[in-house]
Amino acid sequence: MSFAPEPTFTHGAPPQALATTAILLCNLGTPDEPTAPALRRYLGEFLSDARVVEIPRAVWWLILHGIILRTRPKKSAAKYASVWLPEGSPLKVWTEKQALMLRGYLGKRGHAVEVRYAMRYGNPSIASQLDQLKADGVTRVLILPAYPQYSGTTTASVFDAVYAWAARIRRIPEFRFINHYHDDPGYIAALADKIRRHWQQSGQAEQLVMSFHGVPERTLQLGDPYHCECQKTARLVAEKLALPKDRYKVTFQSRFGKAKWLEPYTEPTLVQMARSGVKSVDVVCPGFTGDCLETLEEISMEARHAFLQAGGKTFNYIECLNDSPQWLAALSELGIRHMGGWPTAAPAEPQALNDSRARALALGASQ
Repeated sequence: MSFAPEPTFTHGAPPQALATTAILLCNLGTPDEPTAPALRRYLGEFLSDARVVEIPRAVWWLILHGIILRTRPKKSAAKYASVWLPEGSPLKVWTEKQALMLRGYLGKRGHAVEVRYAMRYGNPSIASQLDQLKADGVTRVLILPAYPQYSGTTTASVFDAVYAWAARIRRIPEFRFINHYHDDPGYIAALADKIRRHWQQSGQAEQLVMSFHGVPERTLQLGDPYHCECQKTARLVAEKLALPKDRYKVTFQSRFGKAKWLEPYTEPTLVQMARSGVKSVDVVCPGFTGDCLETLEEISMEARHAFLQAGGKTFNYIECLNDSPQWLAALSELGIRHMGGWPTAAPAEPQALNDSRARALALGASQ
């Protein structure tokens, strides 16, 4: 087996990296543009992942290439086009901004840590970002999935990509992985603060619906903790808001295919609520840390339309955590906690130079 070439290295030379520790913020992914060809490439990679679709490969290959990739890309492209921003896909825009802000938050707390973002499917890939970090002299990497709740379909797939990259590397960096943070106090407080601020500005609806991304129900029976972690997140947020059980519901969205997925499904639940006399709802998506197609198009557009058509009067979508200061502070605390013991202080030499300059200025001022 051949390994990737190592970066140029001179034995005995001091490290040149500004930071030898890094955080890689990993999200699901996005097409490069809202077009059918771009969606075909993206969906082909996404739906070929055995973590995402657990049925026999030969059978799934025929379904994927014979049906899905022939029909779905055009429809999906139209959906993406409806939420596309001038800077690109909302998911990519928010993930990139969170990575940049996280580096700043860590810097303010005295941690010289490089922060990059990567996509499990699409660009920039996890492998390409790890290649760049290694070339930059980084020797320790904390893998931080953008998924608060662990699932084999998402979190584990990110780890698979890291392992696959490491399998072709001679000198592997030291890795740490964050499996989940569904009950992290900072994350819960940031969610509650986002909802509370919405209530302060727009009033409180009759019902709060917490919609999480769905997964096939069989994954729960096979030992995936995702369903339980979603329920715990919702319970902790409700407790933080002092919201009684009859004032909120937990639902699951984005069902794909004909198999039974985690229930209750979001849109049918909203329709039933409207038909039963509920006139106003607030909907939040705690499992998404940044707004994306599933929140902006599926919930804020499609689910809104379904609720109003069924007789509801007021549908309020509460945006994701995005660039919330409380969320970025919680994310930085999460990173610091998991990097415990790793060197993250600013390089000694530049600090010494700064101290020397400060002393020189002080001396000059006294003469």
